[in-house]
Amino acid sequence: MRVKDKLAAMGLALPAAWPKGKLERAVRAGSLVFTSGAGSKIKGKVGAGLDVATGREAARECALQLLANLEAEIGDLDKVRRVVKLLAMVNSAPDFTEQPAVANGCTDLLVELYGEAAGRHARSAVGMASLPGGCAVEIEMIVEVS
Repeated sequence: MRVKDKLAAMGLALPAAWPKGKLERAVRAGSLVFTSGAGSKIKGKVGAGLDVATGREAARECALQLLANLEAEIGDLDKVRRVVKLLAMVNSAPDFTEQPAVANGCTDLLVELYGEAAGRHARSAVGMASLPGGCAVEIEMIVEVS
């Protein structure tokens, strides 16, 4: 099943891709595509006002924006051969330590869409004192494409 069909079956739709501005949405180097970070529309600090479940939802929202931006660059999400790496940055309370659980919102969606072989990836999940615009989560991604 095509990625867009899987999204539709899950009741999900991609948001609009970001317009090109001072930065690129993504840069291709050979078969690898490096995305710019995508921040969630959910605002706040996980562990101080936001719980892990809301953080996970914010990370899933980031995944959808990353995919929209990626599609705008490569033309078809079915060209993704492998999700290689994610960097998940979580706007965290000083004592919050569950950043990996938050990042799973993005990871789980990518594995659902691309399967275990192509969707599983290396990942870093780190806490930040703040993120642009007060977003709860920002994620960047590296994928291999055909």
